[in-house]
Amino acid sequence: MATRLSADQRASLSETLASWTLESDQLTRTFLFKDFVEAFGFMSRVALLAESRNHHPNWSNVYNRVTIELTTHDLGGLSDLDIELAIAIDQLLPA
Repeated sequence: MATRLSADQRASLSETLASWTLESDQLTRTFLFKDFVEAFGFMSRVALLAESRNHHPNWSNVYNRVTIELTTHDLGGLSDLDIELAIAIDQLLPA
């Protein structure tokens, strides 16, 4: 079961998820790829991660750009599920 983040946990997000932005109770990150095929492949891998967690992002894709927004709608804000999924998404990228 998801647990909503405390104020202290939210404050430390910039350390854990430096590439993500905290915007009104959601984590947001935009990813740029070489072309549409790479962007779509990335989205497919993220979809598998999201489905396995039963936690699905808000996202958009325009050609080589993918924007992902994470929040836990059931809890009305950020939860540990959002952090876990953001970390897993980051791990999909080359080092």
